Amino acid sequence: MNMRKAVTASLVAGAVSLAAFGAHNAHAAADSKEKCYGVVKAGHNDCGDAAGKHSCMGHASVDGDANEWIAVPTGLCEKLVGGSVKAGEGGKSSCDAKNGCEGKEDKKG
Repeated sequence: MNMRKAVTASLVAGAVSLAAFGAHNAHAAADSKEKCYGVVKAGHNDCGDAAGKHSCMGHASVDGDANEWIAVPTGLCEKLVGGSVKAGEGGKSSCDAKNGCEGKEDKKG
């Protein structure tokens, strides 16, 4: 009987340790996030925009707005096309496949 109690106590202690370790890792993962502006799809922002147009999650009205943000792992934002860790920077180019370049001069030559 004593051996059974010892094994049960060990299993419970192990489960508690794993749960505490998992909670610590989840907290650490949450700490390693940064706001990434300019990469949000319409309706998929994490919170209010930097320009003060709204203060709620999911209210981004256009794709790639430089004032809308989502939380991404630290270091990822600058690797994303249009991504910036500073509000008002990044976002879509004014000339892209969807918007074209009407009214823009070709500066190639």
